[in-house]
Amino acid sequence: MTQSKNNHMSCTRPNSWHGKNYTHHSQLSDEEFVEAFEKASLHPKLFNHEAHIRLAWVYLQKYGEEKAVEKTCAGIAHFDAIYGNGDKFHATITVAAVKAVHHFNKKSKSTNFFDFMEAFPRLKTAFKELLEQHYTPEVLTHEKAKTDYIPPDLLPFD
Repeated sequence: MTQSKNNHMSCTRPNSWHGKNYTHHSQLSDEEFVEAFEKASLHPKLFNHEAHIRLAWVYLQKYGEEKAVEKTCAGIAHFDAIYGNGDKFHATITVAAVKAVHHFNKKSKSTNFFDFMEAFPRLKTAFKELLEQHYTPEVLTHEKAKTDYIPPDLLPFD
């Protein structure tokens, strides 16, 4: 894999991980996916909504809810600072996503992420609607919600 001086993937092979080209995060094992994400060598095009949910799921399996929230928020903020312009990270939505994944995970017998998503497709297909059950638009669009977690104003997560 071609690396630049800042240890990020080269633009010449943007979807490459250990010399292999990938078009979707599902082509990586959970360990490879998290390692690539944490090293910021995962191409941003591979870090779609489902990949956000996967990151939360993997961290929940490994660390539990509190540490998963912390690592997911820190990781996504860092990823945004590197690949975005630093203004895409939304603390409240990120924490809410981890809490939603945790909620469904407690009901799940799935031993891998893709079986989990098959059992709970709303996390991917109706995530906005899930959020709207917990939050009014005013809370989610409030400037403070981007930088600090605001608990739900409609329905608590637990």
